[in-house]
Amino acid sequence: MDAIEDFVEHVRNTAFPDVPEGAIRAAKTFILDSFGVGLSGGGGPWVDEMIQLTSQWGKGDDARVWGHGQPLPAPAAALCNAYQIHNAEFDCVHEGAVVHSMTVLLGGAMAVAERDGGVTGKDLMLAAILGVDVACHIAVAVTTGLKFFRPGTAGALAAVTAIGKLKGFDSETLRHAYSIAYGQMCGTMQAHTEGSALLGMQVGFNARNAVVACDMAAAGLQGPRNILEGPFGFFRLFEDDYDRDVLLRDLGRTWRITELSHKPYPSGRATHGIVDGCLRLQRQEGFTAAEIERIEAAVPPLIHHLVGRPVEDTMTTNYARLCAQYVTSHALHRNGIGVDAYDPSALTDPETMDLARRIRIEIDDNPDPNALVPVAITVILKSGAHHAIAIQDVYGSPANPMTHAAHLDKFRGNCAAAPRPMDAASVEALIETVEELETLDDVSRLVDLMIPAQG
Repeated sequence: MDAIEDFVEHVRNTAFPDVPEGAIRAAKTFILDSFGVGLSGGGGPWVDEMIQLTSQWGKGDDARVWGHGQPLPAPAAALCNAYQIHNAEFDCVHEGAVVHSMTVLLGGAMAVAERDGGVTGKDLMLAAILGVDVACHIAVAVTTGLKFFRPGTAGALAAVTAIGKLKGFDSETLRHAYSIAYGQMCGTMQAHTEGSALLGMQVGFNARNAVVACDMAAAGLQGPRNILEGPFGFFRLFEDDYDRDVLLRDLGRTWRITELSHKPYPSGRATHGIVDGCLRLQRQEGFTAAEIERIEAAVPPLIHHLVGRPVEDTMTTNYARLCAQYVTSHALHRNGIGVDAYDPSALTDPETMDLARRIRIEIDDNPDPNALVPVAITVILKSGAHHAIAIQDVYGSPANPMTHAAHLDKFRGNCAAAPRPMDAASVEALIETVEELETLDDVSRLVDLMIPAQG
């Protein structure tokens, strides 16, 4: 029997009272975080063009684009909102799975919730918890490195889970929704390698496809059954190998949403261990960026593959977010990384670029192809002093989390960075509404709060 059956039954048989308080708290945290990142991402590359294009592909007012307010058919709204969440590389991630499951599932689930109406806050939280659970249990079982763009591929299964739970699918309908989404699953690592804006769009494509798949399944359309373990199933086509014991062992016992990591900085998560280590050393030792001769970082193979790319004289925003040398140099010069780190003036700053070229990233002997830790940093100063640190728990991870206050600061900052900033009262109302999400009778109210009044 294909393991998809185990996941179908897990989703079907889990009710809100079955979920521990820690998972509910995490759901609130990362729903709010994703909303903030999505609002800030409304000013990202190609967002206006995407909204204009999708509005030309078909008329409808099922759901709205966050921050902008443009009404669109649900699949189009899912595409745009998921893209906005991911396009700044500021969205939460499960490090062990290498999956941004909240991004795809919230883009899809919120579009369906707006269209269908009557989705409560409890419904949304349970759908999100289960969506993360399915995608991340599947992804952590993979024993080989990234082949396709896993945040998109596994994220599609997260979105189908969430939408199917919201719509109350029976086992057969949910199974077919998964299989129809599998037939549309997409996302390559080439966009990541080149630093293309298509990377974030691939997340949007899978959110859109999940909405379409669930609508098709609800209409009675059917798909193949063995989508995970069949001869051309997920683990043999989109991945290369997996551990079946890991796949199912903790299902219903470990709630993967409690393992999500915040992103304190708008850059690829694989850059964060290097940034965290360098900033810790800078705070401990008191040196300035100008005093640094060079930096050496020993990292797992995945980090080198994802963000160990060369510094270039002319870098796109998307490329720079995935260039650990640039991101680290900027952080050392500015005591962190804000959404303005990719403005033209920042990307051409001579001091930042000079230090970036003196940061060397080397592969360590870590045998895990999906590991993002540990990271070993050595900062060599012009005085000859050497300062070293090993990072096992990167800032933002469950073992080294952002405080609640820092989480809210990030959210408020993202709201302020939106192209149409929300007023302070709406920002605080959105925080309060998510904090009391179990009392909300219709989550469309959340979108109401994210659409600034015309003025």
